[in-house]
Amino acid sequence: MTAVTAKRFSIAEYHRLGELGFFAPDERVELIRGEIIKMAAKGTFHSVCNSLLLKKLYPLLEERAIVRGQEPIILSADSEPEPDVVIARNRSDNYLSSHPEPADILLVIEVSDSTLKYDRKTKLSLYAESEISDYWIFNLVDIQLEMHSEPYQKQRGGFDYRVKRVVLPNEVVVIPGFPDLSLDLSAVFPAQSGD
Repeated sequence: MTAVTAKRFSIAEYHRLGELGFFAPDERVELIRGEIIKMAAKGTFHSVCNSLLLKKLYPLLEERAIVRGQEPIILSADSEPEPDVVIARNRSDNYLSSHPEPADILLVIEVSDSTLKYDRKTKLSLYAESEISDYWIFNLVDIQLEMHSEPYQKQRGGFDYRVKRVVLPNEVVVIPGFPDLSLDLSAVFPAQSGD
């Protein structure tokens, strides 16, 4: 009996599949550790939170950094996730020559409801392994922001963040890399009807 192994894709192979029309035009996928992952459909709460977050970040950061919404980043030869928001260093070509890589990235943000477990485990480990210094999860299940910083490798393998801070939706946080800029979370977490 032979063992069954899944085919793992490189970023180049993944892009080639896209060029060949392997994915439907409206199909949302990302490459995580060589696996093509179908992204979850976004509910209204997720979409509104993501839109409000981008609406606040664009004017806050203006010319000081590049804010990207649901665009690819390159973490390794086999991982090209599409986080909800990325704050990247300014670059003269505005990332025309390539998507941001770990050295370019100041903050990765995921907005999570149905994907919370995946974002806390798989994505968190991937971002920590890639030495992304700051990773935020807008947790729409518990209505809180989970801020992760100081990536490290565990003694028994795997990657994590040493520091985790939970911030409530009525609080204000400082944007990593910009100690003079703060984000009022009450302007990002959508008010829910019935609250």
